Amino acid sequence: MRSGQVLLATILSVTILSSCNRNKCRDLVQGEIHYDVSFKGHISRMPKEILPKSLVISFKNDKILYELVSPFGNSGIINLANPAKEIYDTYISMFTLKYFYPSKPGEIYPGFESMKGINIRKTSKTSVICGFNCKHAEVTLPFDRSKVFNIWYTTEIPISKPNASTPFQEIDGVLMNFFFVIGSSEFHFEVQNVYKKEIPDKAFERRQKFKRVSKNDINRFIDKIVNF
Repeated sequence: MRSGQVLLATILSVTILSSCNRNKCRDLVQGEIHYDVSFKGHISRMPKEILPKSLVISFKNDKILYELVSPFGNSGIINLANPAKEIYDTYISMFTLKYFYPSKPGEIYPGFESMKGINIRKTSKTSVICGFNCKHAEVTLPFDRSKVFNIWYTTEIPISKPNASTPFQEIDGVLMNFFFVIGSSEFHFEVQNVYKKEIPDKAFERRQKFKRVSKNDINRFIDKIVNF
């Protein structure tokens, strides 16, 4: 019994130390941010069970990797930013199909045509999310200025230009609760945990075994994933 209690205490201690859910991580230069995903609007006809349920963002200094992947068939969308090597890639996996498009520095990732021309209004609201002091902004889309989206972000995770190549380029902090509109679908992301973790440099290198395609082609593949 005593050994079991010691093991449980050890597991709890490691969890508390590695997770920033309750206590803000110090010197957080690399790690992972985990988000729950919910959907609104017109969504894929695929069963909800195989739609992506989480988003994982890995970061190391100014390098950042977004992974929105379905638990079924390893299908999904990955966005990679490695500014030092001018890598701003979008990867699409759909069953056996693997494609990628290399954006130019400053170019918005494919899939976000519906968010071109968004209006962002920063407010004075603040909140503490996962132990981080966060700021608030209201966002409207160009085709419907009457609908207001709320986003929260923090400047306490030291990533340089964390939203480069996304529609939220002007937000100078890491997004904690936010959304993306892809086609007619809304993807909403709510942070669950921030982990201090060593991320290998290889995670931010250009992927192999993906076929390079045009931006129009990658947009069509994204549309197929969202509206399959």
